[in-house]
Amino acid sequence: MERKIVSFFQKWKNDLIRKPLIVYGPKQVGKTFTVLDFGKKEYKNVVYFNGCNNPQLLDLFQKEKSIDKLIVNLSLISGETILEQDSLIVFDNVNDIEIIKGLKLFGSSNSTYHIIAITSRRENLNEFKGVELQFKSMTGLDFEEYLWARNEKQLANLIRDSYDKRKTCPFHKVAMDLFYEYLFTGGLPEVVKAFINGYSDEQIIAIKDKVIDTYIKEIALNPNLIDISRGIEVLKSIPSQLQKENKKFQYGLMGHGKRAKEYENTIKYMVNNQLICRSYKIRQIRSPLSSCREMDSFKLYLVDEGILFSMLQLNRKTFSANEEIKEILFENHIAKTLMEAGYALYYYQSRGKAEVNFVVQNRMGEVIPIEITIKAMSKAKSLSVLMKRYTVGSAYRITENNFATKKDVRYIPIYAMFCLNDMKI
Repeated sequence: MERKIVSFFQKWKNDLIRKPLIVYGPKQVGKTFTVLDFGKKEYKNVVYFNGCNNPQLLDLFQKEKSIDKLIVNLSLISGETILEQDSLIVFDNVNDIEIIKGLKLFGSSNSTYHIIAITSRRENLNEFKGVELQFKSMTGLDFEEYLWARNEKQLANLIRDSYDKRKTCPFHKVAMDLFYEYLFTGGLPEVVKAFINGYSDEQIIAIKDKVIDTYIKEIALNPNLIDISRGIEVLKSIPSQLQKENKKFQYGLMGHGKRAKEYENTIKYMVNNQLICRSYKIRQIRSPLSSCREMDSFKLYLVDEGILFSMLQLNRKTFSANEEIKEILFENHIAKTLMEAGYALYYYQSRGKAEVNFVVQNRMGEVIPIEITIKAMSKAKSLSVLMKRYTVGSAYRITENNFATKKDVRYIPIYAMFCLNDMKI
């Protein structure tokens, strides 16, 4: 499957001040496959190390502080010749901080060795500032990549063209139908491949159930034993939380007497490791938006629509007729897409309960409200309330309808969310 991150890898390879690259992201999003496939196509050989439960590798990085001796020993361990410039050295499942510290040696000495490390534990990277290392997040397929996988690259280009030129998309219905498929599969490569290859819905659901178990195992890596069971509670609670009219996360739904202070560390751990994403409530608009957030009021979303689809126990043949369910999936898709683009997530709620689904702030400091409008639930007055109260330069409504512009609001079909990024929003 063609992935956008490969173009980043190309630039990294050719960078004159290239540093060891740390690729991080949730499990099952295709990190290892994509890195190894890139290495196979771009280098004479790939030298692979699995950092999971590898005491030999850990001991080497703890003891050896010479690049030349590290390379000699890595060659001996792997049985491969490591060539400057022409070998890609890959460290997979790097969950030990000592290995990451060891890789800094290559980044502090203008080394000519090409190194990529892969981890699902973003929390382990917090202490590293990026002087000797470079970092890149990887997530599942976005809808544009899904279209590429479905051999619909021309349609993806038409959607981008419609967005850029503010004109209607000539294949709107086709795009919507494919987007409904995407809500069922999500962006996990294994699930998408199974769907394309004609697997039954039941087989695909079984694959997604396996991924849910993988996420639970990731939660089980939490160093605080008490927080493991709490994390599983949070994960399993999210679908029912999103089905409420008020989607604010409520601890009481997980059981009587549950309190915020018991779960905050768990939720923070899950957000940091990209197992879920969080959107904070704001009641006013000022820059920076982080100064407006209410720390105890937030919504939680899953990082894959297909996983949410399964956890909601939905039927692919009937879900699109349920407007409330569609709104939940649309909202989760927008949250995940904005998070992947690097935005901090907020939602606006006035004292009168008028709510705008998302408010983000781009790198230029511009505040952009984003509201969802479903056909049969078209009560989209909250955005107008916000725009009258505050001065905002741009606003978006995400709909099932085609592209349009009305007054100061751009209407964007839900399938075009991938067009909203720092360069275009």
